[in-house]
Amino acid sequence: MPLIDALKAACCLVIVMHHLAMYGPMSSIAYPLLPAVIDWLREYGRIVVHMFFVISGFLLAAKLAPHGRSIVTHPMRLIQQRYVRLITPYLVALTVAIGCAALARIWMSHDSIPSAPNFFQLLAHVMLLQNLLDQEALSAGVWYVAIDLQLFALTVLLLWISKHFQIHHSQLQVMPWPSFTLIFVLTAASLFFFNRHPVWDETALYFFGSYGLGVLVYWVLESRYRWLWLIMLIGLIFLALMVDFRSRLAVAGGTMLLIGLVHYYDALRHVYIPKCVIFIGRASYSIFLIHFPVSLAINAAFFRFLPHQPMVQLWGLMLALCASVGVGIMLFKWFEERPVSKPLHIALPSGFLASGLLVMFAGV
Repeated sequence: MPLIDALKAACCLVIVMHHLAMYGPMSSIAYPLLPAVIDWLREYGRIVVHMFFVISGFLLAAKLAPHGRSIVTHPMRLIQQRYVRLITPYLVALTVAIGCAALARIWMSHDSIPSAPNFFQLLAHVMLLQNLLDQEALSAGVWYVAIDLQLFALTVLLLWISKHFQIHHSQLQVMPWPSFTLIFVLTAASLFFFNRHPVWDETALYFFGSYGLGVLVYWVLESRYRWLWLIMLIGLIFLALMVDFRSRLAVAGGTMLLIGLVHYYDALRHVYIPKCVIFIGRASYSIFLIHFPVSLAINAAFFRFLPHQPMVQLWGLMLALCASVGVGIMLFKWFEERPVSKPLHIALPSGFLASGLLVMFAGV
């Protein structure tokens, strides 16, 4: 789906630039050259993550509940597979992040540098529970990985429950109510309640509104009464925005409408997108994971060894962006694209814990 890959590539690059604008001294020094751009990235860059959630929900519906009928029979197996897929490049990136943070602490003092980890913090990251356990993140954006797993697990469990209530009728081409009802109710609850209260932003409930919209629009446009259901979905979004306007919800709604209409006109697979953009989209998860340690190391090097002049530091920002994409593609090709052997599944968490403990005991 070239268009999906293009959207993922765009979201990924905006998130990388958002973190470059937020963290490290380079953006502060280069600020006079691009004040409006840096301000926009700092203020609004992170909301594109809701585009990722809509896309993820859409793809999950296509895979696990085509035409709204759940095919989930072993939910725990699916959740385990998802965890392994997420955790493999994640642990590699966090191991690099620990080393880059230790190096950055030697070369500069800045509040964007994570502290040396402790053992409980390391375990929380392996289990993707760092936010729920109030542990400092070892890298920017790792909260997304934990939320992605929560959203996937919650949706899979709902689809598994709905499978036991599905009514099969080969001649009745309407949306199966159990799946649709469960996802719709939780989506509405997120839009009108959970997403309005920051206390819930460490849980899937806060983000399920965006994720559920992706699931629902896939089902809606596969049904007989697609336009009626689509109007109802759009009405739901407008009503939620009238109750409490949130730019993140407007972005999620626009993404839902774009993907849904392009899917309906069967253009998802036929839109021409340059191959380099498609490849960045496919590698977007790995780029997202590795970009912070790469940019942190470049920030520290430019701060320590180069003049603190806006133009020099602006070149540093561009170098950090390009290097993040390049290293992310390497991570994708080595640990995400190809199957990982079972011994490596043991070696990765062991290496991650060992590197964290080494940094902790070395006091760097």
